[in-house]
Amino acid sequence: MPDPAEVLRSALSLPVDDRAELAEKLLASLDDLDEQEAERLCAKEAQRRLEEYRAGRAVAVDSQDVADKAARLFR
Repeated sequence: MPDPAEVLRSALSLPVDDRAELAEKLLASLDDLDEQEAERLCAKEAQRRLEEYRAGRAVAVDSQDVADKAARLFR
């Protein structure tokens, strides 16, 4: 199995159109996860984000600020 960091470095060296296509295919591959695996991955990501926040490497953003930004982006 290839090293994920090596694969990422290689992927980042691709032209933007190829990176976009690759990202689309990778995201689509997650649609095939069963519910239990999807929940496990979500919980793992939530834990990672909480640790980042507690370590001071991430900041909290007010939900209204997020909603306002989303509304501006989708106008």
